[in-house]
Amino acid sequence: IIEAADITKGKGAIHVKLLLDKIKNLTYFAQNKANEFYDKTRNEKDKGILVLLIITAVLLISSIVTAFIITKSISQPIHKFITDISLIFNKKYIQKVDLYSISEEEILSYTALELKRAYYELENFNIELEQKVEERTIELKVQNKELKKTQERTEESEKRFSKAISDAPFPIMIHSEGEVIMLSSSWTKITGYTKKDIPTIAKWTEKAYGKKAILSKEFINKLYELEKEKYDGEWEITTSDKNKRIWEFMSTPLGKYPDGRRIVSSMAVDITERKKGEQQLIIAKEQAEQSDRLKSAFLANMSHEIRTPMNGILGFSELLKNPHLSDSKQQKYIEVIEKSGKRMLNIINDIVDISKIEVGLMDVNLNESNINEQIEYIYTFFKPEVEKKGMQLFFKNGLPTKQATIKTDREKVFAILTNLVKNAIKYSNEGSIEFGYVLKTGGEGADQSKKAELEFFIKDTGIGVPKDRQAAIFERFIQADIKDTMARQGAGLGLSITKAYVEMLDGKIWVESEEGIGSTFYFTLPYNIELKVKMNTKEIEVTANSENHVKNLKILIAEDDETSEILLSLNVSEFSNEIINVRTGTEAIEACHNNPDLDLILMDIQMPEMNGYEATQQIRTFNKDVIIISQTAFGLAGDREKSLEAGCNDYITKPINKLELDSLIQKYFKK
Repeated sequence: IIEAADITKGKGAIHVKLLLDKIKNLTYFAQNKANEFYDKTRNEKDKGILVLLIITAVLLISSIVTAFIITKSISQPIHKFITDISLIFNKKYIQKVDLYSISEEEILSYTALELKRAYYELENFNIELEQKVEERTIELKVQNKELKKTQERTEESEKRFSKAISDAPFPIMIHSEGEVIMLSSSWTKITGYTKKDIPTIAKWTEKAYGKKAILSKEFINKLYELEKEKYDGEWEITTSDKNKRIWEFMSTPLGKYPDGRRIVSSMAVDITERKKGEQQLIIAKEQAEQSDRLKSAFLANMSHEIRTPMNGILGFSELLKNPHLSDSKQQKYIEVIEKSGKRMLNIINDIVDISKIEVGLMDVNLNESNINEQIEYIYTFFKPEVEKKGMQLFFKNGLPTKQATIKTDREKVFAILTNLVKNAIKYSNEGSIEFGYVLKTGGEGADQSKKAELEFFIKDTGIGVPKDRQAAIFERFIQADIKDTMARQGAGLGLSITKAYVEMLDGKIWVESEEGIGSTFYFTLPYNIELKVKMNTKEIEVTANSENHVKNLKILIAEDDETSEILLSLNVSEFSNEIINVRTGTEAIEACHNNPDLDLILMDIQMPEMNGYEATQQIRTFNKDVIIISQTAFGLAGDREKSLEAGCNDYITKPINKLELDSLIQKYFKK
């Protein structure tokens, strides 16, 4: 008894071998019989021998052919059977069979039955397989539909992402392992580079960082190792038009491509303007600190500059109380008081002027001015002071007097020259001082278009200015910051005011100096030639020795300060036969109503209850004839115009100069 599968292991082949052996034995048997018959009859020499040999040969050939046919007919089906049964029983079907107990026909019948059963199983399996294939096909169709929707959503998402990147209001670059994938429009707009210009990171760094590209390469390579967002710091880039911009970078990993390449988003914020603002803030802070330091030094110096003349005024005023002073000493003390008062007034004027310049209230009044006359006046004015120091003073006029009249601000030119000559005297102890001007005209070639100008100079043999301070001396308060023992009296505003005046008149100022040898200050003014216009108003010159022809005026003094009121009353006493004093604008209006015969009103501008402008306007509603002269301690640009607009006839500033006040009174009342 063996298993049917054992047939494939050689036992079926044994039956075939046994059958072949039987055929072989049958062949051998026929051959042997023929040989025996041949041996018996070979000695016989008759005719029957040949016949027997032929019969024997035929019989032998027939046996061989018969054996071959029988072998082929039996072996081939068995061989096919063994092959087929091997294919079947190498699968799952197992059945025990006793091949020795059954015949070949039964094996063939049994095999056919098993083949039929295997066929039906195979057919059932095929049906199940087809059902599964159909089910899987349906599943694949559903999955394919979902996959298509997912793909569409992915494509839509990619489009939105690309648009978001492209339209982002700040620069964004998407890159992967050195390859530039996408640029935002802002990136291109600011840098001027398109993706075609910078297809790789290497190209970008080459164009944007120049010589620093090597430094950025290692840093950028590390970006592809990022696991989370990273701040990349500030980098200076160069745009396509060679401008420098400062960008602040932030990089974020976006994942990987299927081939493993990492994708990174680098976002930038252009902070160029912010950095400029920060730099400006730093500069402004430094300037503010310097200004604060200089102003602190200036205030300290102001305290000294104000207290010094005040000490002279108060000290010598105290000495004048001595009833036993001789006339000469009294005059000497009075001169000291007057000199100290003028010094204090100069300081106050400088402060007022620089304040006007700072707030833009300093006006330029262009009128005809003869430069030669001003030069000669300044020479005459300062000559005694220079000679008193044992020095010499020279001047030089560069034009004849008739050609020296130009259109400019006379007062500012006078202030410029005065400040520079005073500085030369202050900082010189020996030698000489020379000042004047020359005419500079356009030269040949391109210089022919240059306008003619007057170049002024003030040359001294004083202490000189160090090279590193030659630009600084024109800054306000700078003299007050000098820490050495050569610092001289003054507020440190003179040169700053001078520079501002020169620039207002369309000129420029500079200095050439050598320390220990001397300095030469230069400034220019446009040479604007104007014809002299005759003035219709005749100015009345009043001196200390002029005879007063104005008498018996009825005068109203509107002044809230008692000291100023007393001083004004004393100054106008020689012109009046009656003086009325009031302290407010309201009282001034009432006094005018009660005294319609008033000749003159000296109207203070700053008073309680009602200021001088409003009081003047109301007075003009019922009295058009009275002369009103406004007086103020403000001294700011526009005060004269405001006074005239309010209805005043003229204007005078405090401290009031007696000669100037006398001149105004005689201007309106001298017959």
